[in-house]
Amino acid sequence: MKRNYIFLATGFEEIEALATADVLRRAGMEVTIVSISKDRLVTGANGITAAADILMAGCDFSDADWLICPGGMPGAENLHRCAELNDLLVRHYEAGGHVAAICAAPAVVLAPLGILKGKDATCYPSFEPALEAGGANHKAERVVRDGNVITGNGPSSAIKFGLAIVGATKGAEVEQSLAEGMLVLMPE
Repeated sequence: MKRNYIFLATGFEEIEALATADVLRRAGMEVTIVSISKDRLVTGANGITAAADILMAGCDFSDADWLICPGGMPGAENLHRCAELNDLLVRHYEAGGHVAAICAAPAVVLAPLGILKGKDATCYPSFEPALEAGGANHKAERVVRDGNVITGNGPSSAIKFGLAIVGATKGAEVEQSLAEGMLVLMPE
């Protein structure tokens, strides 16, 4: 079974990382939370410390389906500064793999790597110039899917972001059933 990886850096947005992991796991998807630092304990933007499953150093991500970057500041900047992660994201995307980012991460992490060039995408308000500088077509929406990339605009969209990943992986019926079970209002 393919595995989905969520990357944590100091200053990550807790809701975006943990809600996404929760939604994917509810759908029966394999999720591994990865610390890009030398410590499995990573403190988020709001002072909540989470324990990652693994450290990035030396890991083999050949079984990856989705590579997922939460936002938060300075979390997104810290992800962007990780050369190993940048290389992984580009290689995975260029091989046709799935990539997702939410909040500041689409603009701060994905756009500078060229992953969003020519794609519709969203991000946290005020990061639109960086998103567009990377060649993305900004859409003022909560969650945007364009091919093998999904982007979200911020913490309040984290569950919808996770559901979009579920839908892209397991189909609209599974996404709808999960959303109903979680009492998420879905558009008709």
